[in-house]
Amino acid sequence: MKRNTRTLAAVLTATFVFTSLSIQADETESYGETFGRKLVNGLANITTSSLEIPKNIILVNNQSNVIYGFIGGTFKGLLNMGGRIGVGVLDLVSAPIPTQPIVHPLYVWDNFNAETTYGRAFRPNN
Repeated sequence: MKRNTRTLAAVLTATFVFTSLSIQADETESYGETFGRKLVNGLANITTSSLEIPKNIILVNNQSNVIYGFIGGTFKGLLNMGGRIGVGVLDLVSAPIPTQPIVHPLYVWDNFNAETTYGRAFRPNN
């Protein structure tokens, strides 16, 4: 059991280190960089998707009252959590295909005060 816990801790630490790097998509990105960015984004979106719940509770609470903020923010956070998991899986599966990021902000923690939005899935790099 201790070995599994250590392995999980090592994987989570490595994921955190890789996702904490500020990697942004732009036109000068090579194929390898795009491939790596999509893999890291996919893992980050899957592992940190649960942060959408408190983020949306805070956002909805700031826009309305405490009761609606908690209830509505929880449901909105659950929807965005599912969206981030789906986008993460899609990024992992489609990592060899060079596309722009689907979810904005790129990571949950990039702009905690911004609403999570989703763009077109397969925009080619121009």
